[in-house]
Amino acid sequence: MTVSARPGSLPMLTLEHGAIPWLLAVALATAGPHAAHLPWWLSLLVGGTLLWRAWLWQQRRPLPPRWALAPLVIGSIAAIAWQFGTLLGKDAGVALLVVFMALKPMEMSSRRDALVVVLLGYFLLLTHYLYSQSIPTGAWLLAAIALLTAALIRLHGGAQPVATILRHAALLLAQALPFMLILYLLFPRVAGPLWGLPQDAYSGLSGLSEEMSPGTISRLTLSGAIALRSRFAGEPPEKSDLYWRGPVFDEYDGHTWRARALPAKAAQQLPVVTGIGAPLAYSSILEAHNRRWLLALDIATRLPPDSALAPTLEALAREPLRVRTQFSFASSIDYRANVIEAPAILQQALALPKEINPRSRALASEWASRPPEEIAAAALAMFRNEDFYYTLRPSLLGANAMDEFLFDSRRGFCEHYASAFVFLMRAAGVPARVVAGYQGGELNPVDGYVVVRQSDAHAWAEIWLAGQGWVRFDPTAAVAPSRIEQGIDAALPAGEPLPMIVRLDSDWLRQLRNRWEAANNTWNQWVLGYNPQRQREVLSRLGWRDPDWRGMSASLAILCGLALLLVILWTLPRRLAADPVQRAWQKYCAALKGRGILRAEWEGPLDFARRVDRERPDLAALTSEAAGYYAELRYGRSAGNSQLLRRLQQCVRRLPPRRRKHS
Repeated sequence: MTVSARPGSLPMLTLEHGAIPWLLAVALATAGPHAAHLPWWLSLLVGGTLLWRAWLWQQRRPLPPRWALAPLVIGSIAAIAWQFGTLLGKDAGVALLVVFMALKPMEMSSRRDALVVVLLGYFLLLTHYLYSQSIPTGAWLLAAIALLTAALIRLHGGAQPVATILRHAALLLAQALPFMLILYLLFPRVAGPLWGLPQDAYSGLSGLSEEMSPGTISRLTLSGAIALRSRFAGEPPEKSDLYWRGPVFDEYDGHTWRARALPAKAAQQLPVVTGIGAPLAYSSILEAHNRRWLLALDIATRLPPDSALAPTLEALAREPLRVRTQFSFASSIDYRANVIEAPAILQQALALPKEINPRSRALASEWASRPPEEIAAAALAMFRNEDFYYTLRPSLLGANAMDEFLFDSRRGFCEHYASAFVFLMRAAGVPARVVAGYQGGELNPVDGYVVVRQSDAHAWAEIWLAGQGWVRFDPTAAVAPSRIEQGIDAALPAGEPLPMIVRLDSDWLRQLRNRWEAANNTWNQWVLGYNPQRQREVLSRLGWRDPDWRGMSASLAILCGLALLLVILWTLPRRLAADPVQRAWQKYCAALKGRGILRAEWEGPLDFARRVDRERPDLAALTSEAAGYYAELRYGRSAGNSQLLRRLQQCVRRLPPRRRKHS
């Protein structure tokens, strides 16, 4: 066994040359997937550093001196601080860990350094869940854990066939499986996200924004990511009735729509919604979007706990939605909402910036003498009958955006049509506002959920009519009715940049997608969504009606103890039977026991040999030889040496006969 030491330091075991590829594989497996989130220059730095280390290993070249690595470390830290503006937070912290994982092998010369790489790899695996918690991510991390365990076996067990190392690692993970299942089932769950997440942990969450300008919705439409899944108690409504209400925008500055804070009196006014017909009961699984709106079907009449209907009729949670969560609702798609409205809300729904869009104002003034319903019908007829086009590639608009859109380009997406409609209504004296959310959804026949994607993002309008309250008007339906009735893929021509997952034409590909998304839904609900409520449901089905944390903790300890006992009973006899080195040494010790020398359980082979030297000098040389063989085979660099094993086995046969007792 080779050791090295520096002056004034403890001796360190030298790292075996053959173990280095395992450690480089660990670094690549744990840091490599982060290339999707890191800046390109950092990914090149990490990849180049690992390749450099692999070349040094292959050529058996010495490692660079530490003083030469110092500028690389300092420069990497400075570059990360410049890239992210900080060294704190999720992205900067992960980048630092990845750099450390890449640079540590450049000074890795002892087994202690190798253990640092492995432990850093275990920690780095946790950071992947800050970006993705999908099934592929879980499968990759499970494979990476097996690789880390195999690297530890290679470090401590010496040179062995790769298949033997991997089989041993798989066996260790299989032994840990019962403990994992017990912890999953019984460990007391905590509601909410992980404690202590950095402030930017949710910065990458996608979804609707708190403001809307030309291009906001169309950019969101380019994503095929799922926004929510809903399952109805009965038959789901027609696709044209699926309006999932999000933020309401009532303030316009000539370019951007925003949600204005209401006056205190108006904000305290409770909305009054009267459903016409039987309400629809359903549950929705919302993806995290870091906003408060719950995207209920327009309009919700029954809300989940810790939520409320805002004065502008969107369902709002108490806190931003930062984890995937399931909610239960009831909604009416035919309703009367706020028939008596607060004057402040109506006044805000008429406000427009001055001295912009004169042509649009002139058109609206021609309609102003008509009843509000006829004004809305005239605007929709203009969109329907004149040369307006529905596209994801509209022309850029200037200061008088509405004039340029209505009279010049006439090309736009849903936000353009909703904005123009509301502007015309307000200019004609009709209270109106823009509503953003999602429209439509696709029924997955595998699990019965209606899947709503980011590509279903939509903007529509609503106006307030005396005696009716707020009434929905969707100008997009006048321009591209197929968008509302069939979906975004039916409304746009083939050249438009929709996500491929939305434009699937093949039946078998669509079925494959449905099965995969159903599997993901099950994963989300039963693995990622195994919250306190679901834990209580599962335990109650198992006969535990009122579980509390004390009972679960006690059961957890008992079951883990039983699992540990079963694993010991299963593995210990197999290990003793399958380990010829241990079997040969125990056979030698048993032979000495018959000669009156008993080895204590705690006594190591070399200490035992020294005691035999004192008590039985005639057996000292042979025992020292046997102990040396065993120590080298078990702890040295000669593990698996068949010649040493045969010598150890021969030591038993070389023992002198037992002394006979004379009467």
